[in-house]
Amino acid sequence: MVPAEPTVEELRRDPLPLRGRVALVTGASRRAGIGYATARRLAALGASLFLHHYAPHDREQPWGDDPGGTGAVVAGVRSALAAAGASVRDMELDLARPEAPGQLINAAADALGHLDILVCNHARSGDSRLGTLDAALLDAHWAVNTRSTILLTQAFAARHDGRPGGRVIFMTSGQDLGPMTGEVAYAASKGALASVVKTLADQLGDQRITLNAVNPGPVDTGYASPEAHEAVRRHFPQQRWGVPDDPARLIAWLATDEAVWITGQVINSEGGFRRWD
Repeated sequence: MVPAEPTVEELRRDPLPLRGRVALVTGASRRAGIGYATARRLAALGASLFLHHYAPHDREQPWGDDPGGTGAVVAGVRSALAAAGASVRDMELDLARPEAPGQLINAAADALGHLDILVCNHARSGDSRLGTLDAALLDAHWAVNTRSTILLTQAFAARHDGRPGGRVIFMTSGQDLGPMTGEVAYAASKGALASVVKTLADQLGDQRITLNAVNPGPVDTGYASPEAHEAVRRHFPQQRWGVPDDPARLIAWLATDEAVWITGQVINSEGGFRRWD
């Protein structure tokens, strides 16, 4: 049976395709980050947002936390809200704690009535080379990057009420495309996510929830030294790093109904990044 072709009205894009939907974005703690850019994109498409952040992690890193604090992050997302009645809530939580993923999903669903979209953008960062590794370091990356993401997905599936539009999006790091020298613990924990995408997507399919992962490639979020920034820039055909809004556009599209037929995929959005000299 040949399906009916879309009507002209169906071909026209709704300017607010996420109107009435609720998205939880984790790791939205800095205005320079992918989580913030993604949350603003989702808000501009009509969604309400629940933002997760954990500023103590950023304070331990060379880049530090947002100069304006998490209040500035929330305000920036709120300014992008496009649908009448849409709102923004937020919560600070350490996802390394085993019970935290379930607490976060319940808090988001309780605060905003239901939950349609889960974007697992959070990550534990830190250099780790062979010769410097120990069990505690490996376990710490696993707990945040892998375990909490899988537990968030499980809790999301348990709270999802079956309405159309269920979406889960993971973030990977291109660890399967080339070496990430000096980031063994990080690459291992992110690689596990990429490997489990098809398995989890298959299980979520019966609930009409899609699950995909996005590899954004090198994105300028303020972490690279000037020397490293210049060296990496030359590997892009467009002679620029990715910016947070580059992956955010893809993630936001995956959250819409236009992406309903895409699931179980790891999508590389790297701007043609060349891993060779």
